Amino acid sequence: MSRSDDPQQTYREFTDAVNMKPGELQKWLETDESKHVGWRKKGTGGGESVGHESGRKIIDLLRRKRDQLTAADYKHMRKVVGYVRRHMAQRPSGDVRRTRWRYSLMNWGHDPVKAPLPPPGGPSRKALQRHGAPPKERRGPGR
Repeated sequence: MSRSDDPQQTYREFTDAVNMKPGELQKWLETDESKHVGWRKKGTGGGESVGHESGRKIIDLLRRKRDQLTAADYKHMRKVVGYVRRHMAQRPSGDVRRTRWRYSLMNWGHDPVKAPLPPPGGPSRKALQRHGAPPKERRGPGR
């Protein structure tokens, strides 16, 4: 099993990437800004965007208990983590509060104006909040 297929790691990275609460995300998905951003599948006649559909799935995932999650749920969680990480790396300069870039990320459950996303494989957002950021340099014995 690769690290990316580890359910515990996937769940941790998903909960780090998704920094919006289910009710907050649901309220956001009802806005015009949410409905007018994102890529739409060909042949959908201008229907729901992929990100908007993902947002609805994310709400469902957040409201379920971990023992109720399926392999398909973990697959979607990995998709969410990948999307959030890729788009965070493309952050535009300046104030992003009223940008399509932010709105698109919010459809995927991540509000970039909130706390930054922890690095992959690093301490979780909750651990960083509890203990603070780790020191940049660690001193070994005899230093």
